[in-house]
Amino acid sequence: MNHPFLRICALVLTGTFVHAQDAPEMLTALLKVDQPVRAEIVVVMPPPDIEKYISKVEQAAQKDPDWFTEYSKNTNPGVPLPFHEKLGITKQEYDEYLALWAKRELKPAQEISLLLRKSSDGRWNIIGSGAAAVVSSLRYSAQDDNWKSTNGIMSRLDDIKADANSILGAWTGKEWRFEEETSLSKIKENFAIGLTSDKKHHLIVYRAQELTTTGTRLLDKNIVIRIPASVAAAPSSEGPAKAKNPAKPTKR
Repeated sequence: MNHPFLRICALVLTGTFVHAQDAPEMLTALLKVDQPVRAEIVVVMPPPDIEKYISKVEQAAQKDPDWFTEYSKNTNPGVPLPFHEKLGITKQEYDEYLALWAKRELKPAQEISLLLRKSSDGRWNIIGSGAAAVVSSLRYSAQDDNWKSTNGIMSRLDDIKADANSILGAWTGKEWRFEEETSLSKIKENFAIGLTSDKKHHLIVYRAQELTTTGTRLLDKNIVIRIPASVAAAPSSEGPAKAKNPAKPTKR
């Protein structure tokens, strides 16, 4: 049983049956309770020629890091910076960069499976196989509208309304964040669920970063999961799987 879809099917047999009506609509729009759904990990792939422009901007940033930090902090993450002569490229090169950026693609990197499950504390888990296992420890409270991670409570942010130039293209969604700074490091953890503007795919986006006080990167996990809307919450002819002798879920 090495295939990720078969492994996660086995998890169903150890769960407790929960009615889909009990689950938050936000989650049942893309996942099924105790039923595996096929999905895929995707990566953003711009044309290779874009690297020469990125390299020039990186060199410019190293020459004047304070200016670059100040200039980029007010722009949306994942969106090309507005043109400025201090970016190290000409206006013509900047336009060429934007043309290449527009040709980026989301390409599948790994086939996975996901299912929705209610834990013993009343929170909801998205259980994932393969690289998506990183989101399995997150638990959602419909009452409080927050996710709980191993770091702490992830609080709700403003809704996402990403335009076509954003790294994942045009999409809308909901986002939560945990942020903590200590004398040793700074941790930032983000989780988002959304739908592409063409309504063809649901997205699950997770990122966790930890930096030392001097800026050394200790952790950087970034995962994008894409679920075809056609299969996300499509009804199953067999109905939810029931275990003959369901085991009690372990407490978390």
